[in-house]
Amino acid sequence: MAELEARLEELRHLSGGGDIDVVEEVGRVQSRIDRQLRQTYAKLSAWQKVQVARHPERPHFGDYVGTLVEDWTPLAGDRLYGDDSAILGGLGRLRGRTIVIMGHEKGASTEMRVKHNFGMAHPEGYRKARRLMRMAERFRLPVITLVDTPGAFPGIGAEERGQAEAIARSIDTCLGVRTPLVSAIIGEGGSGGAIALAAGDAVLMLEHAVYSVISPEGCASILWRSADQAQLAAEALRLTAQDMQKLGVIDEIVPEPLGGAHREPKTAIEALGDALDGALSRLAHLDGAVLVARRREKYLQMGQKGLG
Repeated sequence: MAELEARLEELRHLSGGGDIDVVEEVGRVQSRIDRQLRQTYAKLSAWQKVQVARHPERPHFGDYVGTLVEDWTPLAGDRLYGDDSAILGGLGRLRGRTIVIMGHEKGASTEMRVKHNFGMAHPEGYRKARRLMRMAERFRLPVITLVDTPGAFPGIGAEERGQAEAIARSIDTCLGVRTPLVSAIIGEGGSGGAIALAAGDAVLMLEHAVYSVISPEGCASILWRSADQAQLAAEALRLTAQDMQKLGVIDEIVPEPLGGAHREPKTAIEALGDALDGALSRLAHLDGAVLVARRREKYLQMGQKGLG
């Protein structure tokens, strides 16, 4: 693939003179690239899906907000300890609908990854999320959450400030908020740090995202005492979007452009925008009590699909 793409770039530089032979060769090379991508991505293993989900050039929370959300107004702080940069949130308008939107931000550069702690939130991040969800409920605004985290931050300070309690209360708030809540797994959905924002009325998942109770490396380290078995663990965890849909954990898979969201970020972002808008439209007419009852039933039934 790298050789073909290098050749394509070279040919494109040569095609400025309008040489018909060069133009035809560009078309042939592009066709070969598309065919190779289609064949490769049609049979990705679970471990390969993990690599695609972690690709540093996949669209991040800020990219989705910057493209889809108008009049974006960020809101900060948990009103208890401080602000957390791994979870961002605020107010805006999606396709004309006023919403509260929040999600994990990993950062696109080394400097920004450090600033956002690689998308691993402290307790104050989850408490900020709860605050924004309650605010949305007060003003009867729908909530969108975008999940992309390897997991909640496991440091000593986070544990001292009540990481487990903050995650549990965030999940509880997701389940009890009396307004439509749509969640989307856009990259990695890791452990309780992901579930804390993902217990929605509708859960969407990008085609090459992953969602799991633990990372493949963590699972392998526990079961086989070696992270070298991560590929085997990835298969056993059934963490792909296709697995999640079969198990009834998610409701909809959002297709990605050929070769993954990192190849055509704008196309991927617009596709998710359409899916989010559709999900919110289907929920907009429901009363708060009905939403909570339906959500409760949804998660009580989870795990029953496919059982004898």
